[in-house]
Amino acid sequence: MAILATDTSILIVDDHPLYREALVSAVRSLGDHIHIRVSGTFDEAIVSLNEGEEKDLVLLDLHMPDSKGLSGLSQMRARFPSVPVIIVSATEDPATIRKSIAMGASGYVRKSSDIEQMRVAIQKVLSGEIYTPADIDLNVNADGEETELIERLNSLTPQQTRVLGMLGKGLLNKQIAYELSVSEATVKAHVSAILLKLRVDSRTQAVIMVNSLTNIDSAVDGAT
Repeated sequence: MAILATDTSILIVDDHPLYREALVSAVRSLGDHIHIRVSGTFDEAIVSLNEGEEKDLVLLDLHMPDSKGLSGLSQMRARFPSVPVIIVSATEDPATIRKSIAMGASGYVRKSSDIEQMRVAIQKVLSGEIYTPADIDLNVNADGEETELIERLNSLTPQQTRVLGMLGKGLLNKQIAYELSVSEATVKAHVSAILLKLRVDSRTQAVIMVNSLTNIDSAVDGAT
């Protein structure tokens, strides 16, 4: 039985073919009115979100070849704030789940979940609610320093977040300017603003800070 009354477009982002097909099958079971798009890389997902029909929801794996850990979530939320994102991952660590929600995910579904749990998660998120596994309490006090760092990161503008992501890839100001089609002076202004908001003294410190927040244990999801 369809859980949604109107057409819905869902983008599935996962690099592992078996997991990707399993997600496609799970989403298809929700009804013929759901339009499914798939991306095998994070960059493909960004292109898909920029082009074609508007997406109502993204199902995002945490470990993509071109976007590790929560860095992809941070980038996606900054660039497409109106599109809700559900993390679908084999990582079951409660701290990672809470951090995902704090950094803007609208839901978190373990890959071990059954179709009914996926159904409930999609329904809740598309209704404007937050979904996490039943055993996760979002009210548990998080690490105070980590919470403050997340708040600083979330204070960046979408363009500043993009610049920060490129700094993390080791790009120089000239290369970032080319990628964003802006002047080097504009990039320098963004970098200065980033350092100020993150309260660090150098771009290296900014990258280290972000990595400390977005990197997660990949032992479980390493194959995905």
